[in-house]
Amino acid sequence: MTPARKKATPRRAGKSTARRAATPAAPAVRIVPVTPNRWDDLKRLFGSRGACAGCWCMWWRRERADWARGQGVGNRRAFREVVRKGDPPGLIAYVDGEPAGWVALAPREVYPRLARSRTLKPIDEKPVWSVTCFFVARPNRRQGLTVRLLEAAADFAKKRGATILEGYPIEPGSGPMADAWVFTGVAAAFRRAGFREAARPSKTRPIMRRTLRA
Repeated sequence: MTPARKKATPRRAGKSTARRAATPAAPAVRIVPVTPNRWDDLKRLFGSRGACAGCWCMWWRRERADWARGQGVGNRRAFREVVRKGDPPGLIAYVDGEPAGWVALAPREVYPRLARSRTLKPIDEKPVWSVTCFFVARPNRRQGLTVRLLEAAADFAKKRGATILEGYPIEPGSGPMADAWVFTGVAAAFRRAGFREAARPSKTRPIMRRTLRA
């Protein structure tokens, strides 16, 4: 006698659909050059501390004494003038319409502090653009936004005629490192964005490059 077949339990069709519906949508990210009309957004992103310690992204653009004297309001005015001139000094990222991240980049010669750095002196005579600073709003950190900013920076520099984009990240050790100490980025993010190590002038400070092919 053939045993009776067990009735199949009907699937609860709405359960998986409900799970899918509950999955939050990925945030919308838009990265654009900082032009004068976006100054207020950048100012809101940097906050009262000017990103960090009243810097306003002037660390590489001013001599040490000038930077120290301008810490806070002076650096903000100086950077406002840089933006006002209309040649974008970097890119701003918006996440779901809110300013969330910043990357500074320009031809290396724009940054006099790089020229005087023993650690970050030029490794050859090739013309390069430099990525010098990042700032990401606290709620958006450790979500891959730095990599997105680097990829956008490469596209921007290439459109401006650059053939090499260079950065100066930190290679963190095994212990934790405060965000304020990695304002030039971390090496892992550069690698994920297609950069390769071109030199290592110190144990924790590689010089990373990405070739911008035509």
